[in-house]
Parts: sequence; structure tokens; C-alpha cells
Amino acid sequence: MQYKHEVVVITGASAGVGRATAQAFGKRRAKVGLISRGRDGLEAARREIEAAGGEALVLPLDVSDHDAVENAAAAVESRFGPIDIWINNAMLSVFSPIMEMQPEEYRRVTEVTYLAYVWGTLAALRRMKPRDRGTIVQVGSALAYRGIPLQSAYCAAKHAVQGFHDSLRCELIHDNSNVRVVMVQMPALNTPQFRWVKSRLPRKAQPVPPIFQPEVAAEAIVWAAYSNRREINVGWPTTKAIIGNNIAPGYADRYLARHGYEAQMIDEPEDPNRPDNLWEPLPGDHGAHGVFDQRALPKSVELELNKNRGWILAVAGAAAFGALLAAKYARSPGRSRQDPRHGTRRRGHKTQ
Repeated sequence: MQYKHEVVVITGASAGVGRATAQAFGKRRAKVGLISRGRDGLEAARREIEAAGGEALVLPLDVSDHDAVENAAAAVESRFGPIDIWINNAMLSVFSPIMEMQPEEYRRVTEVTYLAYVWGTLAALRRMKPRDRGTIVQVGSALAYRGIPLQSAYCAAKHAVQGFHDSLRCELIHDNSNVRVVMVQMPALNTPQFRWVKSRLPRKAQPVPPIFQPEVAAEAIVWAAYSNRREINVGWPTTKAIIGNNIAPGYADRYLARHGYEAQMIDEPEDPNRPDNLWEPLPGDHGAHGVFDQRALPKSVELELNKNRGWILAVAGAAAFGALLAAKYARSPGRSRQDPRHGTRRRGHKTQ
């Protein structure tokens, strides 16, 4: 298969979804700028990309620093040329009841999970708008529409990203710009974050089942970068959460109040003194996968249907049109009918 060797930038590239996405673009022989705080994970991602035939530039930095992100974009273009695709993916979270959260924790999560998306988008737009081409992918979540207990800072940041995404699309359309922006809303994923984010839960955290592998997310991100979609839901749980919240938000509130706490924990006690990555990266290479491999789904049927919805709608439309024609033909006055008395065919004359 022939690839264009696109220039791609990925934030949060050292582990989890960002790492899986870096691997996917490496297989496309892309030239990838890898942004994250953890150098160990970035260097491992670079080796994976180069082994697959791509090229990589390691850029260890904190994405909450606007100037650092801008300088990273300049470094990527100096090394590889114009950026074709920018993927905002970096995130932080704190598992905690709201009343136990600290002001600096809200600020930190917001700076990384929301404002870093703004800084990355601005760095990309400064280069893409004058060239009138390029794609920005915002990695979102079902939680961009439906907040859940114990993750208020993360949910609020993802809500903010979704609002920013809508505003940006409107402005690009107003400007008749060919720069595209797409948001990919994710389900629960088997990433390392559940063992390194700060947590005040009594037991170890888990993604709310059903759980998908990070490669499902990476596949959706890569596909979204070449689509003309404004938004893509990955997995039925994401669509169910978004639609359900639109239809019956009060029911969702009560359901999550009853079930949302237990659904985010497993039956193993948490160590309240374990290291976390809120302020500094944890050393080592943590890879793309978390500890839930045995429970994680490697494919999303809904994603495959979503990617091919044009063909599906065309086939469904053709089938519906055919059924309509068949029904109309069956009711046609000139069509031969069955004689109910004799079981013979009549065509307007007597049987001899």
C-alpha cells in the first residue's frame, strides 16, 4: 500500500491512545512529531515508528505551556516540512469526589485536558490557515456530553473541548477555509491512566465497562483525519451515552448516582500513597495498554458501520425503494388476480 508520508503531530504520545495512534501512523510511513512529558515513552514510540518505516521527532514538554507547544510545532516543520495532521490527545484526570478536590487540581486538569487543546489548535492553525489545508483532530470522550461522578475535572475539560470544537468549525466555515477539524468521542479504553492518575477512591479505578483496546481508538483517529465528518462516536456505549443524555438527562443523573461509583472501581484496595502523574510524569515506558487486556474488546462493530455508513445508507435506500416499487406493482389494476372461488387466474374474461 502506498502512503503520502504525511507530517503528523500527536500530543500525549508516550502512552495509551496517543501511543497506539503513533504506532498506527508509523505503519503509514508518516513523519511524526511526538509530544508528551515522559521521555522514556516517547523514545520507545520513536523506535516503534522507525521500525515500521516512518520517521519520528521526540519533543518532551508540558502541553500546558503555550510557548512550548508553539516551539514544538516550529521544530516539527523545520525537520519534516508542513504539518498535515495535528492530533490533540494529552490528558490528565483526578478520581475524587468534588468536595475533596483541591483548587490547584482543577486548574491542572483544565490546563492539560482543555487549554492544551487550544494551544495545540492555535499552533496548527497558524500554519494551516495560510496554506488553506490541514486537519486537526480533537480526541474527545462520551464524557464530553455526559458528566459522571468522581471525574468532575476531566468531564468539565472534555465539555469545554466540545464547545471549542463547535466554535472553531463555525469560524472555519465562515472563512471558507479548507482546514478541517473533527472530534472523535471515545468509549472506555484500556489505557495505563487508571494506574497512574491521582485517585482518592478507596479501591483501584477501572474504565466503565464495556472496555475497548486503545487500537480501536487509534483506528478511529486515523480514519477521522481523512474523513469529512465533524464528529465521530467510537463504540455503541459512546452513542448510547450521548443520545441517552439528550433524551433523558434526569434519568442518567439518577442512574449514575446509583451505579456510577461502583462501576469505576474493582475489588482491589487503592494505595493512597502511590505515585501519580498529575504534576510530573512517571518514569519508564508504560506502553499503549493498561491492565485490562483480558476484558478489553479489540474491535468495535459500530465503528466499522460508522465508517461505512454511506454504503449502508445507499443499500438501505435501494432496498426501501425496491420494496416500494414491489408494493406499488402488486396493487396495479392490470395485474392478474387469483379467483377466490376456483383458484384459477383471471384476466377480465370468463373461464371456458
